[in-house]
Parts: sequence; C-alpha cells; structure tokens
Amino acid sequence: MSPLEVGGQVSIVVDGETVLANPGELLIDACERTGTYIPRFCHHTRMRPVGMCRMCIVDVDTGRGAALQPSCMLACTPGMVVETESDRTRKAQDGVLEFLLINHPLDCPVCDKGGECPLQDQTMAFGPGESRFVEEKRHFEKPIKVNDNVNLDRERCILCDRCTRFADEVAGDKLIHFMARGSQTQINTFPDLPFSSYFSGNTVQVCPVGALTALPYRFKARPWDLEEVESTSTLDSVGSRISVQSSRDRVLRFQGVDADAVNWGWLSDKERFVFEAYDHEDRLATPLLKGDALGNRTPDGSELVSAPWNEALDVAAEALRAAPADRIAVVGGARLTNEAQYAWAKLAKGVLGTDHVDSQLGDGLPADLLLALPRATIDEACTPGGTIVLLGPDPKEELGALYLRLRHAVVHDGATLIELTQCRTGLTEDATHSLRVQPGEAAEVVSAMFGGAPPAGSSGRSVGDVIAAGELLAAAIGPVTVLLGRSSLAEAAGPVVDAALALHDHLPDARFLSLLRRGNVHGAMDMGLAPGLLPGRATLADADRFADAWPGVPDATGRDTHATLEAASNGEVDVLVLLGADLLADVPDGDLARRALAGAGTVVAIDLFATETVASADVVLPAAGPTEVDGTFTNLEGRVSRVVRKVTSPGTSRPDWMIAVDLADRLGTDLGFTSPDDVWAELTAVSAVHADLSTEAIAADSTEGVVVTGGLALVRPEPTAIPARQPSALRLIATRSMYDTGVMVAHSPSLAGLAPGARAALEPTEMRRRGVADGEVVDLVGPKGTVQVPVVADAGVAAGTIHLLVNQPGVDVVAMLDAGAPVTDVKLVRR
Repeated sequence: MSPLEVGGQVSIVVDGETVLANPGELLIDACERTGTYIPRFCHHTRMRPVGMCRMCIVDVDTGRGAALQPSCMLACTPGMVVETESDRTRKAQDGVLEFLLINHPLDCPVCDKGGECPLQDQTMAFGPGESRFVEEKRHFEKPIKVNDNVNLDRERCILCDRCTRFADEVAGDKLIHFMARGSQTQINTFPDLPFSSYFSGNTVQVCPVGALTALPYRFKARPWDLEEVESTSTLDSVGSRISVQSSRDRVLRFQGVDADAVNWGWLSDKERFVFEAYDHEDRLATPLLKGDALGNRTPDGSELVSAPWNEALDVAAEALRAAPADRIAVVGGARLTNEAQYAWAKLAKGVLGTDHVDSQLGDGLPADLLLALPRATIDEACTPGGTIVLLGPDPKEELGALYLRLRHAVVHDGATLIELTQCRTGLTEDATHSLRVQPGEAAEVVSAMFGGAPPAGSSGRSVGDVIAAGELLAAAIGPVTVLLGRSSLAEAAGPVVDAALALHDHLPDARFLSLLRRGNVHGAMDMGLAPGLLPGRATLADADRFADAWPGVPDATGRDTHATLEAASNGEVDVLVLLGADLLADVPDGDLARRALAGAGTVVAIDLFATETVASADVVLPAAGPTEVDGTFTNLEGRVSRVVRKVTSPGTSRPDWMIAVDLADRLGTDLGFTSPDDVWAELTAVSAVHADLSTEAIAADSTEGVVVTGGLALVRPEPTAIPARQPSALRLIATRSMYDTGVMVAHSPSLAGLAPGARAALEPTEMRRRGVADGEVVDLVGPKGTVQVPVVADAGVAAGTIHLLVNQPGVDVVAMLDAGAPVTDVKLVRR
C-alpha cells in the first residue's frame, strides 16, 4: 500500500496539516468533515456537484503545480496539497462575491432570509467590504408565486442551481428551471405550469439567499427571534427528523434535519407546513360533556358543553368502572408518543382488563404479522444495487420523505424496482417491472412470478412480464426488500397478507419494510395497542414479565377495530374510548362507523380537534399536540427517536399519558408515572426488546435514533377467499392522496386548498367499451351506497378496476364500502 493510502483512505494535506479522505470523496466534503470549512453556494451534499457558483475555489496542487480549482468538483487523490487561505484563494473568493453582488439587491433589512443568509455571512467573511459598481441593478417583477406556498424573488437569485437540481434530481418534478440568457438568466416555472410539487418547501430550505421564501413563515419572525429544538415529525410513520422553531410560544416553522438514516433533511410540504394545524384556533382547549351527562344542562342533552377537568374525568371514570371488561374497547393511539401509548396500554389491559384495543382503524395489517416478518431499515431498502418490491400504496402520496429516499436509490444508486400495484405510482416510470394487479389477486400474481398458474383474465400485464419479474427476483444478488402495505381501502388485509407470505416463501432472505402510514402506529404496536399483544412485542402468553408492574393482563385476545365497531353497532360496547381516532373520516366503512358511534353506550374521545366523530362523543378530553409534549416515536423501521416539547398546549389540554394516569387514579389504581421518563423506565423493565434502550442512549443519538430489533414468531392465517368479479362490475380501488379533507390538512391554511378533488379513473379501453366520455359524471353503486363522480381516462389503472381517491371534497367514498368484504365491486351506471 502506498504511504499516501491508509486503511483504504487517501492522505491529503490541507493548510499544512495531513488529513485522511475517503476514496472518491469530494475535496469540499473532506475538508468540512475534518474541520476546515470552504465557503460555497451551489454545493449540497445530497445533490450532484455542478460547480456553478465558483465560491469554493481553492489553491490545489495535485502534483502538476498549484492551480485554482473548485473544490466541489474535485475528488481527493493521494498526495493532494490544498491551501484554503492563500492570497490567491482569498482574492478569487473576493472576486466571486463581487460579481454575485453586481445585481443582487442590498435589501437585507427587509429580506426574509436576513440573519440566516450564507451570502450575507460569506460577504462579511470573504467579501470585498464595499462595491465598485454604481450602475443600475437589474429588476424583475417581485415577488411571483411559483405555487400556493412558495414565492420567488428573481432579483435575489444567484443562479446556484440548488432549487432546480432538487426538483429534477431529488423530487423528479422538473417544474422549475433556468430561463433566458446572459444578464437576464433567471429561474422560473414554465408558462401556465406552477411548481405543483409535494416537496417544493425543500427548495426554500436549500436556497442560500432570499430568492425563494415560504408563505407560511414569510415576515413572521427574524432568525434571532427564533428558539428551536430538534424533534420528530409525527405526521406519518417515516419519522422525519425536524427542527421545530418558535417565537413568543408559537411554532412558526418546521425545517428538515439531515438524518442520514431517515429523511436526509428532506420533508414533504405536508410535513413542513402542518405546524399550522397545531396552532389553529379550533384546537380543543377544555373538556366537553354532553348535556345529559351533566343533568341536562342543555334542553335536549345533545350538545357538548365545557366542563372542568375533574367533572369530565369523573364521568369517564364512572362509565369505565360500571362496564365489564369485555364491554370496554379502545380504538386509536397512533397520534400518541410511545410513552402515552404505554400508559394507555397499561390502563386498558392492565387496569380495565380489556384486550379490545387496536391502534389501526381498519385500514392496516395484522400487528402480529408485521412484527414477525423479517424487518428492513430504510437504509437496507435503499441499498445501492439492491432490489425493491412494492406491494402496497404509492409512497409519493402517503409517505413523502420515504418516496424521496426510494427514488434516489432507484434513479441514482442502481436499485431495481418491481411494482405489484393496482394503479400507477410516483415510482412507476423508474420501475424495471410495473405489474398491475386487481384487488385480491396479488398472491396469484406472486405465485405466477415463480412458476405458478397466472390469474384468470388480464389486468393490463403480459405473462412474459410476470415471468421476467420473477426471474429477476430469483437472480437478485443484493438484498431484496418488500415494501408492504394496503394498496387500497377497498381491499381487506387478507389478500395483502397472502401475497406477503407468498413472497416470504419464495424469497426467504427478503426483508420487509412496513408502509403503514398513520403516525406512530408502529410505536403503538410495540407498546401493546393491538389485540393479543403486550408492550415490547410480547404476547398475552408473556404475562409473567408484567406481574410486578401491572395489576393484571387480559385472559384472551380481543377484537380489532372492525370487530369492535361491529360489536358497538350491535349494542355490545358500553364504553368506547377513541384515542385521536376520527372514525367517520378514517375507517374504510362509513356506514359501520356511524352505526358504531350510535350504538356504543358512552363514547370518550381524547383528541386535538372537534371533528365530526368528536361531536358524537359523550366525554371529550383535549390532548396536547406533538409540539407540546416530550416523549419518543417509533417509525416504520422500528427506529426510536425523540419528540421534544417546544410550546405550551392551548387552554387546559393535557398530554395523553397524563390523562391515562388521571383516569387510573379515579379507578383506584396508581400507574406510577409522574413524567414520560418514568414511563420509559418501566418499559425498559418489562420489555425485552427495549431493555437496553435508556433515555440517555436515545438522547445520545438524537438525530439518527436507535433501531429496536426483535419480533414475534410467524403464525400463518388461513388464505383469503376472493369472490369472482361479475363481468358487468368493476373492482374498486380506493387510495389516499397527499392532500385531502383530513383534520390536519383541513386545519392547515397552507394545505387546505390543495386536495385534488374527486374523480374516478378508468382504463381507456374500459371507458370505450362502456361508452363513457372523459369527464362524464356517472353513478357508482357500491355495497352500501351510491356516489356521483366524474370519470377520467387513466392508462395506469388495472383493467377491470376503477380508481377513486378517498377523503376528497364532495364524494364520500367510504360510505359505499363494506369493510367486511375482501374486495369491493361496484356498478357503473350512466346517468
């Protein structure tokens, strides 16, 4: 080995000191990693280098004499000698800044970037100090809206290419680019085509000047007015790391934090701007009780009225005390922190004795299956050269930050993608094989991939494509990761489970990454908020571990959400506790949800907003939001990270764990918790998989988090029988969109108007066969109801199916679904 190469690294000299660089590492990154900062504007470690700004020019001798070279374009080589502070380097950087400031407006006092602007900072540190130019600067109309949430001031742009590279390379949305020539060169969107990307807020964060600004933060505060903490986004199950920034006890901004294992600093706009909902004036701030629960305070006893905490807790506790364990049910919990979930699991299963507990709202997968299949991390799924099988929903619509990681793996790192999906996804154009499957037939398609008989009929795929996909999987050299989730709310969990087990059988070394989307749902399963489970990925058979900490455990496995709602609709549930569960919006059977709320004896809702579901409750307890509590969060790969309190919760709202403690106290049991740390300490005592994970260990790795490993034994359910589709019927696909009428989006002004609206997508050949014109409004008749919706042609939908988005304004799709059926068929009736 050459003396200039040490342990696979290369030795270079930077400002007279020898440092080690990684093979192929860019000089600018090697210098920063070893303590020498080189100024830059265009360079970003998560995007390819382009050498646009030239600010990172340094004196470099690669053996042929010193020369000024851009360090962002230069890979480290053995023996390289670098001078970052030489006179020539300083003069070059001075000149670059002088040219950048020729047309840049000197309006720092009114610029929204003022105080956190790299151009400002580097002009002070490396610039000339004064300008020699007295000529008129160029002017553009300002600002212009490139979309609903991002403004562009072209005069401030320094043409660094960061925003355009992000849009193209990272998000795949080529909607903003350079235009014009010479001194009129500018970034802009194309005529009549706004920057309609789910990820546009990232361009604001990476912009090194005030050219791109976010409307939700614009002119709200100065950087020096902000206080910040590093926390976790609880909006979806990716668990993106974020910086929560506030001023005067109000959250004003979320910024992405570069967690190498999770989100790389990227956020979806939904994650970035949802903070508006947490600060909304409609937040529940005081307990509410139905009038008749307080002795007819209102004439008909049907209105919710404000009440003191003591009174509301007494009413809830009395209802729980009077009900037998088998007639108490708890639904929800994915909104909660791990600590709150554990407290509620202890209250429900240990104190009340009920196992009718489920954090999923009938739209997920069995918890015991997810905890038994071999689990992959995001990094493992995105391994360069690996193979990814998408058997689930569109990550771009449901898990935005994960989509960006997956896209990078496929487009830039040579990963191979195979889709087994019911309709086109955001990753389809980059997939090696994209197989369309009808609801209920995924297991048959998997079998056909590995030599079995193909399903009857065609869904727009050839037998050759199916066989080729199977051969590719069988020959895969790198890791194989299955992205597993429910593709459609109109398809039950059973067919997805069958397909997952078929893949597991044919690919025993494959690992699975859950695509369940709902907040901290994976933490809820780990904390025991699922039928038959106890905290720490344990079953009811492991009750001995809880003998010293819990009063008891249930004797038998309870009901999941669907079975609980069926029982409630039949009058078999005396107390239904809703932990942040909006049944009427999220359960894929609107009729069942309504009947359950009407049939339950006492409904206790713990929530952030007065939703339509909350309006049906008898007792409403206001909870603190994600920016108002301390605790931890478990993401879809089992990674535990911190949630940090930054602001005060509204009114008298309380953390969810505290509500559980207060209710237990009124039931005569001390849960033993006075803080989230107390809860975590007990968890580590009873959970084998969390035993070595102290709060100090989590805090020590606060940005990356800590992956919890271990699972359950795999138990195979009976295969699901799929009924044949009648020739005149269409098999329904019902999926979610990034933006909808959900409670968080509806209470975020920046997001509320972005829902795409209702439309039914039909394969073009099917449209012609039925004589339906594009845009024609038709009746779709389902098992439980009828909706009117316009039809559009979409070649990305499987033949024989029709695709609808749920939770869109004007069309209540879940009102016509039967969640008890494995698949849903509808009839299309022309009006």
